[in-house]
Amino acid sequence: MRFDIITVLPNLLDSPFAHSILQRAQKKGLAEIHVHNLREYSSNKQKSVDDYPYGGGSGMVMQIEPFANCIEKLMAERDYDEIIYMTPDGKTLNQDIANAYSAKKNLMILCGHYKGIDQRIRDIYVTQEISVGDYVLSGGELPAAIVVDAVVRLLPGVLSDETSALSDSFQDGLLDAPIYTRPAEWRGHRVPDILLSGNEAKITAWRHEQQLQRTTERRPDLLDD
Repeated sequence: MRFDIITVLPNLLDSPFAHSILQRAQKKGLAEIHVHNLREYSSNKQKSVDDYPYGGGSGMVMQIEPFANCIEKLMAERDYDEIIYMTPDGKTLNQDIANAYSAKKNLMILCGHYKGIDQRIRDIYVTQEISVGDYVLSGGELPAAIVVDAVVRLLPGVLSDETSALSDSFQDGLLDAPIYTRPAEWRGHRVPDILLSGNEAKITAWRHEQQLQRTTERRPDLLDD
């Protein structure tokens, strides 16, 4: 699977993609992550990519031409399943979206900055607009890294335990059950006896009960859905 990320701050993405699961996925050849510096597609001498907004107002807006130049170059090289713009007013990322993306082949992600990007880029090229929550960050780089991480860990062969991702919170519409490891008792706090019983059927039933209880307490909206 291939990701192409367009950003004005490519160095900001060096660390997220150079460690842990994302690094292993790239070394295994299961994921390709390419970061493109938007300034390289600017036609002016200063390599600037922003300008004042029409109609006045505070802040700067990312120009249409650098984005269009980069997007069209990439589109000439391959077909993209989705061109995603990271924006606070997009659809909130969830596990269903991550699952759907994991079945794709090529994703392009646009990272906004300043006050955002020229609306015409969104109208002409973008196929999906995604938010990571109801708050505003300095740019789309960290949200883009979140999308890539959420998707890559779902790809077959990325995790050492293939069933691990399938038991995560939200995968079945519920939060995950409490989890424990050794020692069985620590400072008077014991692991629930059921988990030490070896009875898989009862353990499965207990975990499902805990999932329902935790979801009811913390995210009742998921049960409504």
